[in-house]
Amino acid sequence: MTRLKILFDEDSEAGSERLGPVSCIYSEIVESLNEKAFSNGDVYVGDFKEIIPHGKGKYTWSDGTVYEGDWEAGKLTGKGLLLWPSGSKYCGDISGGYLHGFGAFTASDGSIYEGQWRMNIRHGFGRKKYSNSDVYEGEWKEGVHEGKGVYYWNNGNKYTGNWKCGKMHGRGVMDWVNGDQYNGCWFNGHRHGSGIYQYADGGYYFGTWTRGLKDGKGVFYPAGSNRPSLKKCCLSLGYDNGHKSVLSQCSSLHLEGRVVKKPRVNRSLSEKLSGSGSLKGSRRISRKSADNSGFSDSGREFVRHNSSGTFSLDSDADQSVAQENTAVVYEREYMQGVMIKERIRDYTELSRKAEKQTKSVVKGTQKSSCVGIFKGESSYHLMLNLQLGIRYTVGKITPVPKRDVRAADFSDRARITMFFPRRGSQFTPPHKSIDFYWKDYCPMVFRHLRELFKLDAAEYMMSICGDDGLTEISSPGKSGSLFYLSHDDKFVIKTLKKSELKVLLKMLPKYHNHVKEHENTLITKFFGLHRITLPGRRKVRFVVMGNMFCTELRIHRRYDLKGSTHGRFTDKDKIRENTTLKDLDLTYEFLMDKSLRKFLFHQINVDCAFLKSQQIIDYSLLLGLHFRAPEQLNGLVEPPNMMPNMESSLAGQGVTPDGEVLFPSKGLVLLAHEPSSVNTEPGPHIRGRALRAFSLGDKEVDVLVPGTGRLRVQLGVNMPAQATRKLSRDESDSAEVELFEVYDVVLYMGIIDILQEYNAKKKAEHACKSVKLDPMSISVVEPELYAKRFTDFLGQKVFPERP
Repeated sequence: MTRLKILFDEDSEAGSERLGPVSCIYSEIVESLNEKAFSNGDVYVGDFKEIIPHGKGKYTWSDGTVYEGDWEAGKLTGKGLLLWPSGSKYCGDISGGYLHGFGAFTASDGSIYEGQWRMNIRHGFGRKKYSNSDVYEGEWKEGVHEGKGVYYWNNGNKYTGNWKCGKMHGRGVMDWVNGDQYNGCWFNGHRHGSGIYQYADGGYYFGTWTRGLKDGKGVFYPAGSNRPSLKKCCLSLGYDNGHKSVLSQCSSLHLEGRVVKKPRVNRSLSEKLSGSGSLKGSRRISRKSADNSGFSDSGREFVRHNSSGTFSLDSDADQSVAQENTAVVYEREYMQGVMIKERIRDYTELSRKAEKQTKSVVKGTQKSSCVGIFKGESSYHLMLNLQLGIRYTVGKITPVPKRDVRAADFSDRARITMFFPRRGSQFTPPHKSIDFYWKDYCPMVFRHLRELFKLDAAEYMMSICGDDGLTEISSPGKSGSLFYLSHDDKFVIKTLKKSELKVLLKMLPKYHNHVKEHENTLITKFFGLHRITLPGRRKVRFVVMGNMFCTELRIHRRYDLKGSTHGRFTDKDKIRENTTLKDLDLTYEFLMDKSLRKFLFHQINVDCAFLKSQQIIDYSLLLGLHFRAPEQLNGLVEPPNMMPNMESSLAGQGVTPDGEVLFPSKGLVLLAHEPSSVNTEPGPHIRGRALRAFSLGDKEVDVLVPGTGRLRVQLGVNMPAQATRKLSRDESDSAEVELFEVYDVVLYMGIIDILQEYNAKKKAEHACKSVKLDPMSISVVEPELYAKRFTDFLGQKVFPERP
């Protein structure tokens, strides 16, 4: 038997110790009683079975590596001790030559891990004390922190919560040694989403963060102020009707039970946020990376922008004076860490506002045709039913060999029907929901559509049917539909009326051909159509769609644009953080690269022609805006024709003397497309190939977003533009010169609500409203007129050409 070799990789990328399998090959054996020596210098002393090590034994390699413990059929199996010349040591379970089971590993740098192993990699529950005295205790997966765990920094900071890929991800609580605490949502190692930041002096801020920076609306309660309930705090920010429910996102916050902390240390303006940055790997987290990953918030601080373009933390004397009044609270709005608005409010006024909004939400829910029926536990059962049904359908249809879609796949007989009893059956598993019948419409067609959209069946199923479940969100429109959002934000599931289901089935063959021929279509992507029948014969119909706002960038404004004017505005008192605004609420025009605009309107015209051929009306353009941080904003500018040096001024504005738009602006940078530099993985919101930009010589382009990274520009996805808004005289304080606000924005858009047919009922509605109102102002008009008005409005008012 030649030497047994154990490989040890201390510098593996995953940060985990990896051992190669132990092999035994027999040759050149020099034997004595219970001992074998090898010509290469290795020595084994112990029990044998025939000529194979079996039982207890000690093997010493010529390089000094030693194993002492159990053997089975010539392999390290059982419990044993491994010693390396470097000083590393492992004591615990070994199986087939791998560290497998429970064991303790002491590395040469002094770090100690005690816990579960799988095939030489930390996997399961374990505790690791790093060489710098940091400690992680919790779940591991493939050598990195993943699941629930607690991390203690050697400076006293502590994080308790969820982890993913070695980084803080999900819900968690960060406690700083100075007494501050953040309790909320995390993403990729940063505060991201909704949360509560409580200060050591007892004040706290409730709001939202994006990649570690405050981003969006929030409320600051100074120390000693009245403390509202979590629900009232959510409603005061308008999150109850938001894109995602804060109550569901941060259900683990338990605001009510928290004790107001007393000041423990004096606050310094230069204190750092320890541990909010990305945790690289699982092997070691240095104190330096933990201390320099961000800034600590303060109740007496806010971020100001210096003329040099850097950020600083300054105290606000006026604010500290206001804090003496315990009835005063502050409504604030941040944009990527910079406070852009602040409003001082009386706590009683804020409470009345929250109560009024609560009544409004309850009243709206009672009026809702679907949410009013399916709420609370019933809504939860619907979510479980959806997951069970989709898992069954995808699992049943995926093994079928791929083939072209046939006419029979669109027929009334192309259905999958299954009964799901709670106790389970021969074909269905037992579950915790109620008995229900499941129907899947045209499964082969929707499988082919998912293939066209390059969706992997396993990933699709995991997004919707994974353990994280679905998030229920409220409807932005009047339909009262119930909406669910997948945990990764990729998919939206919406309830349909019976009439809408019939329209979708009727247009499905033409829709299939349209998306097959036009990979850049802006029309909603449909991935599945289902029906659940509950006890009492209640039927609920669902359609699975792609989420057009699935992006790592925060969507600061949302608009639903139809091109009509009657009733197309939002009451200011009802505008919340994530309210979807309407046509008359839009005060911006969006200027973009000449080629990007040309591609956009070519596809809008093609899509509208398709909808017109199907007699569809009432559709709209869902538009999402991501504004750049204030240091990237172009600020106030005069109109080009009033500037002294026309040519240089136009060039500064990104326009040639001939009036052609030259991108990039100074906030967003267009670069030649490089697949290796951006994520080109397809998703539910991705549309076709990268677009070509006129300003880069008609080359395919990516957009470089400062502070975020490089994004692939596609039709309706990651499209850069400049949002301009003319100031009124009151805002500009000048009657002689017109001033414009110019913002750098990233646009996301798609055509939605395409299931309303211009039928007899709609014709009657058009006739009635036309008697009292201007026929061009109302939404309900015949399909050809609707399409023309829609495209004209977008071309003239929303995305105009540069004059």
